[in-house]
Amino acid sequence: MGRVRYVLDSTSSSKVVIRHRLIQRTFDRSLRHIDIRVQVRQYWIARLGGSNVDGVPDFRRLDVALDYQIVDCDTHYYEPRDAFTRFIEPEFRDRAVQVTSRADGGEDIRVGDKIIEVVPDGFFHQAMRPGGLREMMRAVKNGSTLAESGVYEAMRPEWVSRPERLEKMIEQGVEASVLYPTLGVGVEHHLRHDVPALYANLHAFNRWIDEDWGYAYEGRIFGAPMLSLADPDRAVAELEYVLNRGARVIGMVPGHAHGHSPAHPMFDPFWARVEEAGVMVGLHIAESGYTEFYSTDFSEAANPVPHEKSALQWTMFYGDRPIMDTFAAMILHNLFGRFPKLRMMSVENGSVWVPYLLTVMDKMKGMGRSGPWLGGRVNGRPSEIFKEHIFVSPFHEESVPDLVDLIGARSICLGSDFPHPEGVAEPAEYVERLDGVDASDVRLMARDNLREILQLTGAAAVH
Repeated sequence: MGRVRYVLDSTSSSKVVIRHRLIQRTFDRSLRHIDIRVQVRQYWIARLGGSNVDGVPDFRRLDVALDYQIVDCDTHYYEPRDAFTRFIEPEFRDRAVQVTSRADGGEDIRVGDKIIEVVPDGFFHQAMRPGGLREMMRAVKNGSTLAESGVYEAMRPEWVSRPERLEKMIEQGVEASVLYPTLGVGVEHHLRHDVPALYANLHAFNRWIDEDWGYAYEGRIFGAPMLSLADPDRAVAELEYVLNRGARVIGMVPGHAHGHSPAHPMFDPFWARVEEAGVMVGLHIAESGYTEFYSTDFSEAANPVPHEKSALQWTMFYGDRPIMDTFAAMILHNLFGRFPKLRMMSVENGSVWVPYLLTVMDKMKGMGRSGPWLGGRVNGRPSEIFKEHIFVSPFHEESVPDLVDLIGARSICLGSDFPHPEGVAEPAEYVERLDGVDASDVRLMARDNLREILQLTGAAAVH
């Protein structure tokens, strides 16, 4: 098979475009495929009134364009202040996630009287620009303050509004995106002691997602409603609500299900309905509670301010452990044996943990052969069950070719994390980093895998 090389160029308008050089092969083209170069340029010409207007990317610099649009598995919005309160039931208003003002002009996020540290101060009016994290870290390393680093900007319309996001997606060559919360992935843990209020807040939040973004808007924007297994009956009820509103992806927080395995048979009615509906479960990195649960056992603060976690907390309590625990429990507690059509995706958890988890599960399944099997004895190698049912979205700085060799391109989806600073500034930059990966594998990861999951058909039109 031939390989395709992707090279980044920047235009005079400071936009980044991709020049694609084919090596040893060309893409097969058909009439149903859309040439991004033509499509995006026509959009800008129509919008701005001519091909020489400032800000129109110079697509003449493209040697060959991808013959498909990207389908992005990990994008975000920044929530407004009323994301949880706009639709909250009156009886839960005083237990809603809400924003209060401080005397110094700042704002706190509260649940009742408790301040929860889930997002940085200034969250509702500014953010680091997409892809700006490394720039900020370099500036701080060189002695600059965060304010001096220049990476913070006032909220751009496309970060907070669906019409502008759709326009941005056209500019970026993105056919469809799955959208996850920013604030919304951080609240379940803080509501764990008040289950009725937890579900009231999640329901209000999911109504806000549906109104402002949509669960499957025009087949292009797929806002993921947030579900919880804190109460089996309430979980099924909320699942039915979002399915009836058209959800094709549901979001869940990695980690244990409030003191139970997420694969415990008590949750079988929930998983049966997920399987029947054919929706994907996105396990996005979140506040799983591990920092609070385990930090004090290792002489660390239980609930540090965001981005002020220690190196130990970042290493052991925030990302890898919750997602490994979740998938190990699902596989070794036989969730996929009972529900063989379920599909899960690890989102923004990276992939460095994958080789270890596959290796240790395969080994320890044998070690535990005489022990109990919650959910039934597991048939087959855990690593193969993982590959069959779980998709992984690696970080852009990780070795995607190595992950392809390990689990195959059909188990990988690419996510830009746009507009968050930890990801890439433009989704196409991720593709540029895949120098040396077979072109057919790039297409699977950047488009076809998620397109199948989202049940997209035909080619997206430019609006």
